[in-house]
Amino acid sequence: MGFFLRWLFAFFLIAATFNPTDLNYVAWARDNWDGQLPLVVLIGLALFVGYVIYLRATMRSIGSFGMLLVIAVVGALIWVLWDWGILSFDNRATSGWIAIFALSVVLGIGLSWSFVRRAMSGQYDVDDADQ
Repeated sequence: MGFFLRWLFAFFLIAATFNPTDLNYVAWARDNWDGQLPLVVLIGLALFVGYVIYLRATMRSIGSFGMLLVIAVVGALIWVLWDWGILSFDNRATSGWIAIFALSVVLGIGLSWSFVRRAMSGQYDVDDADQ
């Protein structure tokens, strides 16, 4: 359940920032830049904090190579689903949601990897020693 919640928050973070609909931060900020600048900046900073937390945890737990490996695996999975006819990239919105899903999986795994490693090996990360 823990991984699912971490992935779900990563999906929400990315989708709230940008998605194929008009219900996202980028579209809202573009339309309200002049009239609500303080709120645009505040929400932008809140999203930025979320990205810093996720990206820092991901870089510390799996690193750049691990991120590339997870992207490759997710990309291969998407390729297989496309090859089997389950996914289609004809619709631009569908492609956008697939990209959001793929990126959120990378961030979700990155944030969860320390917990997985501890469960599999019984060893703590250096940052976990205080717990």
